[in-house]
Amino acid sequence: MKLFFGKNDEQPKKKMGCLGKTLVGIGVYFLVCGLLGVLMGDMFSTPATTLEENTIYRIDMKGELVEQGTEENPFESLLSEMYGTASVSKVGLQDLLSNIALAKNNDKILGIYLKGGELAAAPASAKALRDALEDFKQSGKFVIAYAESYSQTNYYIASVADKMYLNAVGSVAWNGLSAQKMYYTRLMDKIGVEMQILKVGTFKSAVEPYFRTSMSKEDRHQTQQYVAGIWSEMKGAVAKSRGVSEGELDKYADEFMGIQAPQKYIEYGLVDTLVYIQDMDTVLRMYAGTKEYKQLNTSKMTNVKREKVDAKDKVAVLYAEGQILDNGTEGIVGSQVIKTINKIHKNEDVKAVVLRVNSPGGSANASEQIWHAVTTLQAKGLPVVVSMGDYAASGGYYISCSADYIYAEPTTLTGSIGIFGTVPNFRKVREKVGLDIDEVSTNKHSSLETNMIYKGMNAQEYALMQGMVERGYELFTSRCAEGRGMTQEAIKKIGEGRVWLGKDAVEIGLVDELGNIDSAIQKAAELAGLGSYGMVYYPEKKDPMEEMLKMFDKSTPEERLMVKIREFASKPRIMALMPEVVVK
Repeated sequence: MKLFFGKNDEQPKKKMGCLGKTLVGIGVYFLVCGLLGVLMGDMFSTPATTLEENTIYRIDMKGELVEQGTEENPFESLLSEMYGTASVSKVGLQDLLSNIALAKNNDKILGIYLKGGELAAAPASAKALRDALEDFKQSGKFVIAYAESYSQTNYYIASVADKMYLNAVGSVAWNGLSAQKMYYTRLMDKIGVEMQILKVGTFKSAVEPYFRTSMSKEDRHQTQQYVAGIWSEMKGAVAKSRGVSEGELDKYADEFMGIQAPQKYIEYGLVDTLVYIQDMDTVLRMYAGTKEYKQLNTSKMTNVKREKVDAKDKVAVLYAEGQILDNGTEGIVGSQVIKTINKIHKNEDVKAVVLRVNSPGGSANASEQIWHAVTTLQAKGLPVVVSMGDYAASGGYYISCSADYIYAEPTTLTGSIGIFGTVPNFRKVREKVGLDIDEVSTNKHSSLETNMIYKGMNAQEYALMQGMVERGYELFTSRCAEGRGMTQEAIKKIGEGRVWLGKDAVEIGLVDELGNIDSAIQKAAELAGLGSYGMVYYPEKKDPMEEMLKMFDKSTPEERLMVKIREFASKPRIMALMPEVVVK
């Protein structure tokens, strides 16, 4: 402690004054932040939309189609421009389906205008959207489409329209489907990294890029089958809507329509009229039957108040989208899903659960934990019905298999019942750079986890690791057998890591019926014996404020790379994941 005498006795007062100013400054800072938060909250809270007469529901076909969209963020475009990042909106399939159903039954909505053709959508989600538009047309209202260019998936969706308009210098990407995979074996040989592979399943091809340079015959067979199945669905739907035979559509695809002259699209019947965007106002007035009409976009339409069913009993929809992970903030994080399931447990009004799965799989451990959490809902007496989206494969099927009933879309990719582990061996890299390792250990395999990476596994160590993978496969197949009422041997015959289309999965017993999420909701209510019921959704939509704050990340590219490396290093070695494939 310091003592002050004479004139110095004023110093403590000065120091206290500085401290006081600091405290006041901190107080002001938090007050401003609080006020800003209130203001921002008001800005983000979108008021309810009131429907007016002569309204056209405009669906902007751009962004990325996901299970659940986010609330509208008014700052997204501005911040994207400030930070030089691309702004890709997340369009919720749930919102679109709900809005289309509302538009069908509301007399103030005259029709639907599909504007644009660059919405990124996987086949099953695209079909769900197309089916909803097809159902909407039963109301007798119009559906028209316009785009400067149609991607192939968007053309498939928009072909349901009564009339298809294309920009006078636009294009239609009708080229057929291909599935491409990247192989890293020769690259890894050059840099001196050997990937040590552990797997169960002849068709479990997710690890093939690390030890092959092309598809195995098994992988080529399964990939050809599901790509052909998806193309068959697309061709059949377009042929029916456009009055063009499937044979002709194949012929046109062989011409690579994406680079053909616009007039050829008219000649072949792929679109109806070539126009410029300025002409669409006249077209819309014609369909509306009035010069005065209004357009309502998806975010506004989503905010139209629905008539809520006044029922105590609820059916809960639990969304599980993305890769299955043990921890993290994105995807299906095991611990977070279990917390959400615990919330459902506590909600006494919930009488049935629909698990909406859109996942290629991931961590075998997290998949087992989620599987167990789902069975606790059933143990409570709640029927669980699974609705499969674009994917419910490998770990995605693992978390689905115990359900009382399973629905899939015809083009859902499911199955892939298999398991694998990958361990990179950096021995050659270590030797090249002159890095030596020495050690002392108390037991024979004390340093196995580090040695397998820096020295490589010997035969005994490989056998130990392979044993763990095989036990995981035994557990996986036993869970599937128990859930589907089949023998484990029967599951293994259709397992082996093979990917199946939803329509084929019904035939082999992995799925009960083809149907969408509405089918699953109705089935869940039926199994619970509910007449009238309301809906609750888990988890809640992402807060746009949280999404905006992510854009303030000022970390350098090097720092972000290190984060990715740490994430890779922390990933579980035992995975239930379907092969990574790009279908386009």
